[in-house]
Amino acid sequence: MNDRWTPEDLLRPLSEAEQKHAPRDIFVAGDRDLLRAGPTVAIVGSRDATRAGLARADKLARLLVHQGVIIMSGLAEGIDTAAHLAAMRNGGRTIAVLGTPLDQCFPAKNRSLQQEIMRDHLAVSQFPSGTKVGRHTFPIRNRTMAFLSDATVIIEAKDGSGSLHQGWEAIRLGRPLFLAKSMFDDATLQFPREFEHYGAEVLTDETLASLIEQLPKGPRGAVTPIPF
Repeated sequence: MNDRWTPEDLLRPLSEAEQKHAPRDIFVAGDRDLLRAGPTVAIVGSRDATRAGLARADKLARLLVHQGVIIMSGLAEGIDTAAHLAAMRNGGRTIAVLGTPLDQCFPAKNRSLQQEIMRDHLAVSQFPSGTKVGRHTFPIRNRTMAFLSDATVIIEAKDGSGSLHQGWEAIRLGRPLFLAKSMFDDATLQFPREFEHYGAEVLTDETLASLIEQLPKGPRGAVTPIPF
């Protein structure tokens, strides 16, 4: 399936903060109901990931899947690919937010993964067929991913990384943002403390429970009953 929808069609009416960077249209391939099926966490990070970073992405996706969380990422090499694959291997669902139109793939080596996600899970893009893809489309994709997810976790990144666009957008929207503790332990990085100053939290084995507690309960967009 390859359909064109508005964010309101797929999610719910948008807040004033969400409207600023929300895409006008979203093109989907796969099970579009995944956008409303339950809490969704975006796991993102470096394309040139370390072995430890890949292991952390795999671990986090696995643990979240076991809590009924849908895993979202950007289909890039490295952390993104590890998150998608871990979700699928562990019986979970995954959503790929693309920096290309649905009929293109980047990187090319992930074409079979993209096709599997489009068939059995969900791929979304704000870029219509024929859009010229470049470095500018991927930060836009990251901002959209922050909008579509209930929380973002940055596993591994460098100062200036594209993942930081997503972090800042999550903060702007008031979405939970977590950063792996390993990046705080790296004295060469400045952005973790900048994000922490604006409310980002450190992800450890102990704070994972805090992340899960901050996710919405039940289907996304559902009205929560208010008891008298």
